[in-house]
Amino acid sequence: MQYNSAEIEAKWKKYWKDQQIYKVDIDTTKPKYYILDMFPYPSGSGLHVGHPLGYIASDIYTRYKRMNGYNVLHPMGYDAFGLPAEQYAIQTGVHPAKSTDENIERYRAQLDNIGFSYDWDRQVKTSDPSYYKWTQWIFLELFNHFYDHSADKARPIFELIEQFRVEGSSTGDITFSAEEWNQMSAKEQDDILMNYRLAYRKTGYVNWCEALGTVLANDEVKDGVSERGGHPVEQRAMMQWSLRITAYAERLLNGLDKVEWSSALTAMQNNWIGRSEGAQVFFDIKGHEGQLEVFTTRPDTIFGATYMVLAPELDIVSTLTTPEQKEEIENYLSYVKSRSDLDRMSESKTVTGAFTGAYAINPFNNEEVPIWIGEYVLKDYGTGAIMAVPSDDDRDKAFATKFGLKIIDVVDKSDYPGATLSDKLGKIINSDFLNGMEVPEAIQFMFNEIEKRGIGAKKINYKLRDANFSRQRYWGEPFPIKFDKENVAHPLSHSELPLELPELEDFKPTSSGKSPLARLSDWTVTEDGMTRETDTMPGYAGSSWYFLRYMDPKNPDAFASKEAVNYWQDVDIYIGGTEHAVGHLMYSRFWHKFLYDLNLVPTEEPFKKLINQGMIQGVIEYVYLSKDKENGQSKFVCAKIVEASGDEDNYAKIPIFVDYVKNYGSPDSFLNVDSIKQFVEWRPEYKDAIFQCGQGEFQFGVNENVDSHLVTKSEIGKMSKRYFNVVNPDDVVAEYGADCFRMYEMFLGPIEQSKPWDTNGIDGVSKFLRKYWALFFNEEGKSLVTDNKADEKELKVLHTVIKKVNEDVERFSFNTAISAFMTAVNDLRKLKCHKKEVLAKLNLLLSPFAPFITEEIHEILGFQGSIHTESYPKHEDKYLVESTINYPVSFNGKKRGEAAFSADATREDIMEEVKALPVFAKYTEGLSVKKIIVVPGRMINVVVG
Repeated sequence: MQYNSAEIEAKWKKYWKDQQIYKVDIDTTKPKYYILDMFPYPSGSGLHVGHPLGYIASDIYTRYKRMNGYNVLHPMGYDAFGLPAEQYAIQTGVHPAKSTDENIERYRAQLDNIGFSYDWDRQVKTSDPSYYKWTQWIFLELFNHFYDHSADKARPIFELIEQFRVEGSSTGDITFSAEEWNQMSAKEQDDILMNYRLAYRKTGYVNWCEALGTVLANDEVKDGVSERGGHPVEQRAMMQWSLRITAYAERLLNGLDKVEWSSALTAMQNNWIGRSEGAQVFFDIKGHEGQLEVFTTRPDTIFGATYMVLAPELDIVSTLTTPEQKEEIENYLSYVKSRSDLDRMSESKTVTGAFTGAYAINPFNNEEVPIWIGEYVLKDYGTGAIMAVPSDDDRDKAFATKFGLKIIDVVDKSDYPGATLSDKLGKIINSDFLNGMEVPEAIQFMFNEIEKRGIGAKKINYKLRDANFSRQRYWGEPFPIKFDKENVAHPLSHSELPLELPELEDFKPTSSGKSPLARLSDWTVTEDGMTRETDTMPGYAGSSWYFLRYMDPKNPDAFASKEAVNYWQDVDIYIGGTEHAVGHLMYSRFWHKFLYDLNLVPTEEPFKKLINQGMIQGVIEYVYLSKDKENGQSKFVCAKIVEASGDEDNYAKIPIFVDYVKNYGSPDSFLNVDSIKQFVEWRPEYKDAIFQCGQGEFQFGVNENVDSHLVTKSEIGKMSKRYFNVVNPDDVVAEYGADCFRMYEMFLGPIEQSKPWDTNGIDGVSKFLRKYWALFFNEEGKSLVTDNKADEKELKVLHTVIKKVNEDVERFSFNTAISAFMTAVNDLRKLKCHKKEVLAKLNLLLSPFAPFITEEIHEILGFQGSIHTESYPKHEDKYLVESTINYPVSFNGKKRGEAAFSADATREDIMEEVKALPVFAKYTEGLSVKKIIVVPGRMINVVVG
């Protein structure tokens, strides 16, 4: 029988589907194991060879754990709501649901092609109403709960309402009596409750583009203008839904101690949460009754606070601004409106700000401190106000230098060479009663002094911000909320869920910036005269809990039954890319902890162990385009000429299809005339362009006699449709087979590392599989397998690879496991081993890596059922023990030969046996033997003289 991967794969894909080999149910007789891949967004471009890297690793481990007796949950689904489908709908009129389903169909075919062992009966799709019914349900639970910090958990909002009715509120920022609460209107009560609900409304800011008449996502805005058309974009205030993730900040931080994640990943989560201990300090405002509240981790530097900076959006800015500064402030506010939070937080060298004309009073020295506004201070971070100490903070120093503000040194770091401004080291100077104190001592002293003087208190702050949960788009989960005429929010009842997306033809946001749903008056106005919320939920809503739905995906009465949740518990191993290391993981952990507070899940953390797979990179080929035209025509220049000129800043790097480039990925990658023809057919705007290389200038219709050799710029980077370097796994599977593709991706290197895709190396894996097949069949396709008993050497090869592969799979070191397979096959070929006793176990061992070829061989060897339901081989130590040991035999320290001795021979036995060796007689002839030195297991040295 000849090895034909395509026929074998088609046969076994059908068998697995027909026999439901990978279907999984609750089985209390087996230990559970939950292995999860981060589910993909089904984009129109389908999978490229980088996407399956983590999927293959998880599939190998899934098959391995199943064969080791575990009941493994290994599902797959689709994060189906998203902006690309909506953009496509705006451009083409194709409904997002239709394009998404078509993309999912393509993804499914590609995934099946690679031989994954998913239980497809458990597939979820976040855009399916039967799924997002429970996303809406969880949102309503968040809306109907508040966080009780004394109990450190979520509690029903009706308990808080009852507390207000009976006792009022005497703690926190909002205080009132029970009588005052009971006299409030429904709207007033609703506004107060929004300060407590875990899902609440507040004023947020969106990217509004007047020219396009739409709200833009952050990635659609570049440098203050729309990516499409380059139109001005401003920040517009709108009522937005938010989730109070900050209530869980401390628990999110502490939970990192309970999970098995990499130190790099936990550091990213730690930094995002950003816990800091500091002091709340109140500054009086000259000529005003109010105060400014700041949070500072460095109260020891307060004598060096020479100015204050407020977030431009703070309401108090208009109150503080003097008539003389009004125009400057208004101009600056217009500028800030064009800047996203991302732009404002970036480490830009450009310093901007404006003076309000007002002054605060330093509570420790009564100095007047000018109050500025600046874009680098955000309204939602801390109090939206900072005391600036330019002598001890790089950003504050840049601001003070730009605007000529006073800088007072308050920390002497001369005893600490190499200390930076941000290091909490040094001796306090120019600070009255703090002078001479070391910084750590001064910080603690000031915490006490601030509280003693009644001007603030010690406080813990978090960098973590509440999560914006609104989108002014169509393709997302509708909010199960409606508003009465007083604009009071009313939740839908659970029996009204799911609230389904209505059909729509025009997917553009309205001219007022509202969602397209706002156009549907028949849908927005309910039978009871209320108005539905027309925003939709963001992309991360459905992905924040999908791992729970896999446990019981068809349950119409709960997101998952108690039985299912208590059996599967949590995810044992979660595999995905580092791009989700903060956002998705943080939101998922928050939702899970909330559900834990409601006793709906048995664990507080959703993911025990997390592995971030690296990226499979592609070759990116660029051509250099001059920023200056020549005779009105675009001009492309050879990379060698550009680099030799040292003038690369005057050229733009234009990515091109790697297929057009000769010798792509090498130092001599270039475009010849045929390549240039392909390029201009693809980019007709360059049909008249000049292409300059060492041979001269080529231009269609002008100078076509130049034998162009335009060298391109090759780089290794992200494989992406944007860089025209995508490799479709279907093409690789068609040429080499799925088993070869799977093993090659794993053989490229450690799973956590990024590595370039290079098909030059895939031939080695292909040859290995053919060598493996040749252990079972000769060139005519006839079976070579015998029932002869395996000898000692053959069993040693087998059990060596069994031991190595088991250890490597547990460590997710699949590349070294594949190397071990290659070594074993070569060793067995040398031994001419074709014995079923050896090969059947080797076939079982290889099956998680190469599920198709091993399934076929398993059947040919006469076994019944699927190989993937068998038990995984375990090594036996007795076959790894050496029966003999080869010793180098030296005379006076010079090696003269080798000899084998029994592994259990004593030193005395070896000394006697060595005397009988021919080499002993040869090198002791005529000499006296003074000593025989035996180092057990290592060497023999005969001392003669």
